[in-house]
Amino acid sequence: MARYEERRWEPVLGAPGRQDRRGGSYRSYLPDPLVGRPLMVDADLDAQCAQVEASVRALADSPGARGLEGLARFLLRSEALASSRIEGLQVSPQQLALVELAEVEGLPLGGFSANARLVANNVNALREAGGALASAPAVTSDGIVGLYRALLPDQDPPGPRVSQNWLGGGYWHPLDAEFVPPPPERVPDLVDDLARYASGAGHAPLVQAGLVHAQFETIHPFTDGNGRVGRALIHTVLTRRGLIRTGVLPVSLVLLTRSDAYVAGLTAFRYDGPPDSDAAQAGVGAWLTGFLRAVDLAAGQARAFSDDISVLEQRWAQRLISHRQASGRMPQARAGSTVLRLLDLLPEAPVMTARTVERLLGISFPAASKALEELVAAGVLSTRKVERNTTSYLAGEIFDLLTVTERRLASTRWDTREASPRRPTPAAPAPAPQAQSVHTVARRKSSPEEGRRASGRPAK
Repeated sequence: MARYEERRWEPVLGAPGRQDRRGGSYRSYLPDPLVGRPLMVDADLDAQCAQVEASVRALADSPGARGLEGLARFLLRSEALASSRIEGLQVSPQQLALVELAEVEGLPLGGFSANARLVANNVNALREAGGALASAPAVTSDGIVGLYRALLPDQDPPGPRVSQNWLGGGYWHPLDAEFVPPPPERVPDLVDDLARYASGAGHAPLVQAGLVHAQFETIHPFTDGNGRVGRALIHTVLTRRGLIRTGVLPVSLVLLTRSDAYVAGLTAFRYDGPPDSDAAQAGVGAWLTGFLRAVDLAAGQARAFSDDISVLEQRWAQRLISHRQASGRMPQARAGSTVLRLLDLLPEAPVMTARTVERLLGISFPAASKALEELVAAGVLSTRKVERNTTSYLAGEIFDLLTVTERRLASTRWDTREASPRRPTPAAPAPAPQAQSVHTVARRKSSPEEGRRASGRPAK
């Protein structure tokens, strides 16, 4: 039975102030295990879950779906920090892509900042650890610890905590804390139970992901980074259940932006009493309702990005036609030609070299170089030197869309014109007629109601 336990805190004699040296009683929370916990889902919550799941599944079939993998990869920057002292958002999506390109192509990294190299390395480590956990036969405690180490490789201890932690209040004692997780000796069994539940399929994928995240945050098994690991576990569950591919849903950033509702939902989840009580069912239902709302908003934002990518691809195709006409050539490139295949590749690989294209498309280096230069001449790509003898080619408008999306996800109104980002984000891209037109056309393609759903704004 979930309960609060009265415990005694002995004063820390070396604490600096009188208030810091206090001792006394506090309450830590012990949640029910997830495996075998009774769960009753009412008709409204069941319908909401089905609607949101359908919305998430539909992302894979959206016109610009190929660009969603890029969106997910670049948004990992905010999670993949080795230390909370390093501000990873100072590394723009374009900087991160260039570092990744240099690593893949075996180019010198001396021209990139140490911060950019660090964030790129940690993004790769997090992707590998998250991918390994999502594809493993079962989720295990060791796999969760591996995810934690990928996020915070220098943390001490390098595994579950061995002392009491707490949220809110002072640094020296938990007497004024807002929430005190279970004592450290209860953590291993609770994490084992969570891993077993995350490996199963007894509930709908979104329900399972929501319960795993809330339980993990309630256990708070590590000294730091619990929020980041807990958010990564959402994607682990949804990937294992086949609802998404490798984390294409920016639900982590929606939860961070809706922090007040998020904390209220977690607080409701921590019921006191039997798991089949009315209070327990109401608390879990309140958390799942809010969680599903966050997932729905994330799907809407991903869909908006996908729509923008689709419109941008159409604009690129028109620019290529105009360029070929101006050059006295046939307006339409031959179906299956290198330049059209390359155009198709840009949403997934918005920065590349001729060697990259040679490898990805299985063509000769001269053919790759010719297609890249044709897209530069058409105004689709720009160039940048990454090493003395190597030129990179960038689809800059993709990075502008990534930045706009990240800023939009940090706005409480999902629109930076109505509410500024509430956490550090990359600077807004410089105004450009093409970028403005893309967003305008994307909005015109949808009905007013679809536009409200995509932006997360309620209907008036």
